Amino acid sequence: MLRYLTIFCSCTAFGVLAAVAIVAIVFATAFPKIPEVSKLLEYQPKMPLRIMTADGVQIAEFGRERRKLVEFDQVPKVLIKSILAAEDDRFFKHQGIDINGILRSAINNILKGSKAQGGSTITMQVARNFYLSSEKTFIRKIYEVLLALEIERKLSKKQILELYINQIYLGKRAYGFASAAQIYFAKPLGRINIAEAAMLAGLPKAPSAFNPYTNLRRATLRQRYVLGRLYKLGNISLTEYQKEYNRKLIFKKGVGNKFTNIFPVKADHLAEMVRQQVFSEFGENTYNLGLTVFTTIRADEQRAAHMALRKGILQYDKKNGYRGPEGYIKLSNDPNTATEAIADKLSSVSDSLDILACVVTKIEKDKITVSRGEDNPIILQRSDVEFAEIFFSKNTPRVKRIRRGSIVRIKPKREDKNKYELTQLPNAEAAIVALQTNNGAIRALVGGFDFQSNKYNRVTQAYRQPGSSIKPFIFGAALEKGFSPKTIINDLPVNFNPFTTGGTIWTPKNFNNLYLGPISMKEALTKSQNMVSIRIVKKITPSYAQNYISRFGFEPERNPALYSLALGAGSITPLQLVAGYSSIANGGFYTKPYFIDRILDYSGKLVRRYEPLLAGDENTRIIDPRHAYILHNMLSDVVYSGTAKKAKILERPDLAGKTGTTNDAIDAWFAGYQPNISAVTWFGYDNPQSLGEKQTGSGIALPIWIDFMREVLKRQPIVFKPEPSGIIRINDGLYTHESLPNSFNESLDVNDLDVEENF
Repeated sequence: MLRYLTIFCSCTAFGVLAAVAIVAIVFATAFPKIPEVSKLLEYQPKMPLRIMTADGVQIAEFGRERRKLVEFDQVPKVLIKSILAAEDDRFFKHQGIDINGILRSAINNILKGSKAQGGSTITMQVARNFYLSSEKTFIRKIYEVLLALEIERKLSKKQILELYINQIYLGKRAYGFASAAQIYFAKPLGRINIAEAAMLAGLPKAPSAFNPYTNLRRATLRQRYVLGRLYKLGNISLTEYQKEYNRKLIFKKGVGNKFTNIFPVKADHLAEMVRQQVFSEFGENTYNLGLTVFTTIRADEQRAAHMALRKGILQYDKKNGYRGPEGYIKLSNDPNTATEAIADKLSSVSDSLDILACVVTKIEKDKITVSRGEDNPIILQRSDVEFAEIFFSKNTPRVKRIRRGSIVRIKPKREDKNKYELTQLPNAEAAIVALQTNNGAIRALVGGFDFQSNKYNRVTQAYRQPGSSIKPFIFGAALEKGFSPKTIINDLPVNFNPFTTGGTIWTPKNFNNLYLGPISMKEALTKSQNMVSIRIVKKITPSYAQNYISRFGFEPERNPALYSLALGAGSITPLQLVAGYSSIANGGFYTKPYFIDRILDYSGKLVRRYEPLLAGDENTRIIDPRHAYILHNMLSDVVYSGTAKKAKILERPDLAGKTGTTNDAIDAWFAGYQPNISAVTWFGYDNPQSLGEKQTGSGIALPIWIDFMREVLKRQPIVFKPEPSGIIRINDGLYTHESLPNSFNESLDVNDLDVEENF
């Protein structure tokens, strides 16, 4: 027996010595290959491109890694304690490796027969994240240990923790805890509470498995484990533990499976314009350098533009009636199974901000129950679905009927955000853009209803017929030819034969077929009488009119020199139109829109500043200041007594503008300004179709403009434009020396008032 025991002990000793020798050889082989870890102090991570409003509110971030670096002293103590409780509570006691932890991990690996895992200290995790792959092998573990020992030798504990806090991956493209705090809780790191710190500290172990958007139950269990560790280690009291254990966490909206970059101000279309511009200058480095771009938009004005546009589209859509459910899924009678099916289906259906997708689960006489695939159902009163009531009827075809399993949309009620009403995603679209008139700075821009579902930017990309919104420029050309606002022009019908139109008979009409006979040019603009505009173009010639409007930035090739130019039959973008109106507002200077003010590097050093084209330089003058003033006076009358008189609700005497509606109400416009700010709204369908009988720019585009300007004008003093020298006043008329009444300009085509003219 003693002989066998001796043999066993000898073999064991030999085995241990052999193992030690092998490990020593491996360590000796690996050590020379260890990189110089002191360079970690010079580490510069890939930093995303950040885009800000002019007043410092972040609107977007572009980059493969979402980061925000913080210094150790900026990290809340509760987060540091939570991280240590979750990952390495002996961090400040060991020298990079925790023997107790490694032994526990080794025993566990042997018992489970798994590869090397666990037992990693924070220092070892830093080593792995910066230098090693994620492959789980014993050789990699040895390198991890050696690197950890070297890191501890060269760096302080605070430096190691700072690297960890800024580098660790926490899901949803978030690298570092500062970025994660913004992504999950929409908070700066310094404002998180104990429960939120515990949730974040639980993520490094398995960012996907413990992600609250992926699996809230599993994430909560992990968070409560961290809270328990905090209590066990004496970092929080029993009272704090109980309070934080039961605290309901409020996560950032719009993340989860339908993750989008949600920021306090929605400016996705402009952010994409910025990204493209910066990329054209910096290339692929755009997403790595940590550049911060300050745009020209103002947060409050952008927010107002976004809200006004969505409100206007939804109101129009609701008036046109409900179109039916978006789809249907068959639901089990078992509530849990049904809820799971709903959650699975809606995971592939995107919300549109506060317009939420849900599934009808129960229809009763006085209420409708819908589900988002969550624990709490949502109750809609019958009055909340009133505009779709017919779709509950059995007489409605089954495919369009609202029934159990129907996929529908709801949104918060205006009077009570905790209650919901039925709605739908609109088919119509709109755009709004506002400029600062003295330098072309874009103050607000919304290129469509929902950027995430349709990235088409209607402000810059949609060339549409401007309709009557082009008339101020036609009338400006007439002023340059010696006409005055008091020139009398015939408003009776005209016809154009094929020889003058290029092959087709053209019989233009006034809106509502209302013809006023001889009227002043000013009244014609106020009431938007088409026949007057046509006669002006005939008189000054289409080529002259085309040349004149091109000074404002309208492209000649898209606005051919035809008589129909008088009625806006060419094509322009909302951005071009707002620039044109800005030139009238600023006294006749060319307006070049711009949207980037400056670019800073990650340290805050100025990289580039963009200089705008300022109004006031006579080298950029495009029209006579007297004509700009007279046009302003005429456009003010449009607001005071004409097609834009709805804008009088703003109770401002310094507004001017013009409505525009194209044939068959395919496009609806309003372009207007207060002398410091100009704005244009467009309304229509991406695939051109009628907006409906009797729809006009005044009816659907102007209300959006009013809602937007209501917010803007709060910070704009009333401004009366100074009268330039050379204006001659006769009674209530405005003239220049060149436009004083004479036989040439006193009237146009008023001799044969009883004859319909043919051109």
